[in-house]
Amino acid sequence: MKRVLAIVIAGLFHGAAWSADLTDIHREALANDATFAAARAEFEAGREKVEQARAGLLPTVGATASVTRNHVSPSGLPSSSYNSNAWGVQLTQPLYRMQNRVQALQGELQTELAGVQFNLARQDLALRVAEAYFNVLNAQDALSAVTQLRAAASEQLEIATASFEVGTVTITDVHEAQSRFDLALAQMIAAQNELDVRRHALAQIIGKEPADLAGLRKAVELSSPSPAHLPDWVTAAEQGGFGVQLQHLVREIAVREVERARAGHLPTVDLVATVGSSHRQSSASLPRTESATLGVQLNVPLFAGGAISSRAREAVALQTKAELDLEGARRDAALAARQAYLGVTSGLARIKALEAAEVSSLSALEANKLGYEVGVRINIDVLNAQTQLADTRQQLARARYDTLLAQLRLKAAAGSLSEEDLQQVNKLLGS
Repeated sequence: MKRVLAIVIAGLFHGAAWSADLTDIHREALANDATFAAARAEFEAGREKVEQARAGLLPTVGATASVTRNHVSPSGLPSSSYNSNAWGVQLTQPLYRMQNRVQALQGELQTELAGVQFNLARQDLALRVAEAYFNVLNAQDALSAVTQLRAAASEQLEIATASFEVGTVTITDVHEAQSRFDLALAQMIAAQNELDVRRHALAQIIGKEPADLAGLRKAVELSSPSPAHLPDWVTAAEQGGFGVQLQHLVREIAVREVERARAGHLPTVDLVATVGSSHRQSSASLPRTESATLGVQLNVPLFAGGAISSRAREAVALQTKAELDLEGARRDAALAARQAYLGVTSGLARIKALEAAEVSSLSALEANKLGYEVGVRINIDVLNAQTQLADTRQQLARARYDTLLAQLRLKAAAGSLSEEDLQQVNKLLGS
């Protein structure tokens, strides 16, 4: 038992020399988080979409070359063998290809879409870092609370044992104190395990074991949402949320896809220029022939088995889907903004109530200790008061962390969460 206690206490006081804060951890996550690194690579790939799409408006140049061995055996004449050599270069410049023009616009939209997806991944990383960070702090607070509770239970056990020896209390008081002492030890072990799990979750994001973390300052004051009105946040989320921006671009790409599919019925016009040379190593032909051409080529699609019309109908259906997805994204953003806003406002009210409850619980504990000393309270009353105080402090710490996370989620719902917001939260951390 002593060894377990020593391990738990050592883990608790390991965080005494804090060295890393929220911005430090976020910086580590930007450099090492695997999910964000994958999003960065996807963004780099997405930036190439515009170049690929614009290529359909630019000229293409191709070269060909051939060497052919010929064997001729005319009737009644001697046979002969010779080589035919040829080469050519062709340049094709699209003059009118509506499909390619629409595809170029789609490429620009797809590159913009990649940028929105990357910004969404950056915002998601900030939220994941903050949540993992505060989960570690909350686990540390829980371990601290149950450690203090165990120390208090140990003290009450000693008092109850001494009082029983002189006959002032019954054996029931000793057993109750022993029960609370053992329960506190079990809670400490569970709290230490939870702390280890939370630290490993943070390590998964930053790619290494996290340093000791700066905690939330005592009696810190959390601010109310600004602007203070919920409809303003809902409107901002419906217009500027990254999920809404993303679906808006998806819809625009779908609209262009309908245009591109219908353009399959339209003719195409290309400027075609060729230059080449051919040579037959035969005495019956000219030694070398060179050619150069310049012309305009018209292609008119007449019938493609119904594939073009089918693709057009498919594109229209997908456009309808994209419009419905956009409406769903707006509703999701509005709901997220409402939930986060209410999380902040109710969290602030809960913090005030728990701060008052902490003062009351501390007063109740002191009163029960005094009453126990003068004989008007029994040991279980003191133990209950100690448990109540520890539970209140844990709830207060959790309420503060939840409110801070709700503030960040509210900014995220509106698409305005930035590193500056993390820095503002970071100012609340310290000794």
